[in-house]
Amino acid sequence: MDFIINLLVTAAVILIMSYAMSSVHVKSFWTALWVAFLTAILTATIGWLLGGLLNLVTFFLLEAIVGLIVTALMLKLVDALVGNFKLDGFLPAFLIALAVAVALAIVGWIRGENEEEEYARLNPKQQTELVYKQV
Repeated sequence: MDFIINLLVTAAVILIMSYAMSSVHVKSFWTALWVAFLTAILTATIGWLLGGLLNLVTFFLLEAIVGLIVTALMLKLVDALVGNFKLDGFLPAFLIALAVAVALAIVGWIRGENEEEEYARLNPKQQTELVYKQV
């Protein structure tokens, strides 16, 4: 369910950015959804390897920036693969990656996906019970 919500949010951001920026061209919402899907798949495969290598170079100090750059590179790769989607340069891809990251963070916050804080508020006995329930 989370994957579908993330895809829809990403597609909406891509479509909104195409209206806001003249250097982003998307034919329809279905194209934006296809771009979101391909970007997610490529980021999970190729981007994961590339992000790992770049994080090793930066000693994991710039992990968020590396994530944005990897997502922007995957958007440029999808630009080359999809005919109805065009990005004029790297900057629009980076801005889309930044907007998607912010939008997904807001959606996650609205949905209450901050499990780490909830886990930290529990006492040790409740934490142990929660871990055993998940296993």
